[in-house]
Amino acid sequence: MNKLDTKTRSLIIRLLVEGNSIRATSRIADVSKNTVNKLLIDVGKVCHSYHDGNVRDVKASVIQCDEIWSFTYAKQKNVAAAKAAPDGAGDTWTWTALDSDSKLIVSYMVGGRDSEYAIGFMDDLCSRLANRVQLTTDGHKAYLEAVEGAFGGDVDYAQLIKLYGEPTGQKGHERKYFPSECTGTKKRAVEGRPDMAKVSTSHVERQNLTMRMHMRRFTRLTNGFSKKVENHAYAVALHFMYYNFCRQHQTLCVSPAMAAGLTDRLWDIADLVALVDAAEPAPKKRGPYKKRAVN
Repeated sequence: MNKLDTKTRSLIIRLLVEGNSIRATSRIADVSKNTVNKLLIDVGKVCHSYHDGNVRDVKASVIQCDEIWSFTYAKQKNVAAAKAAPDGAGDTWTWTALDSDSKLIVSYMVGGRDSEYAIGFMDDLCSRLANRVQLTTDGHKAYLEAVEGAFGGDVDYAQLIKLYGEPTGQKGHERKYFPSECTGTKKRAVEGRPDMAKVSTSHVERQNLTMRMHMRRFTRLTNGFSKKVENHAYAVALHFMYYNFCRQHQTLCVSPAMAAGLTDRLWDIADLVALVDAAEPAPKKRGPYKKRAVN
């Protein structure tokens, strides 16, 4: 079986994590679209596995959580009329938990926005932390039960609730792409004794912009959106592996993983290729050759 060299695979991965679409990547790297898709799946799997096994016992003080919206195959309102819509089509939410000091993405999850996903997300976050933290989320009600079930009373938890007014834009003009204006915020202590001066979601919301800039699937008003939720999850896993281990944070001057003490060096894209190679099964030994019977 033909196999791309490390340099070409590194180029493909770098193009993907810098916001290029599948087709643009295939044109620039001069490979087929199927080759790009297969490499995305392979590297997405190993990135998810590495994050799951190695981003553990994180020592943090302030954790910020948020959810970012995207869609798979079609927007939720169009799924019913869509032709051959696959499982998972419609709204797709990515839950993220960020360490405010190291900027490390401690936990992430792709799925819906209901209480079931909130519980799974908070259980995963709690299992990765080494100490009691101060936790801030938005006003999404699903967090209340999820945080209580995951942390019990061993957390200082507060919500930052945003207050919205009318959508911006001039009267008489279409306001389809104008967001509602945020008129203020309200802080609410929920559990423990959170420091209200540190109740914020600014850092994790800035991460939302990073996601939209580095993953074409999250860019609005394009046709680069995900067609399968599985591939969407692989792209998210690749992005967070790149962000945590390979991307030097402009303010910290090191990667978030280095700042959190999870590694002592800045990773390269070639290290991600090495993970893919290490995960491949060893070639099987050929059996004895058998001549085909001749009638």
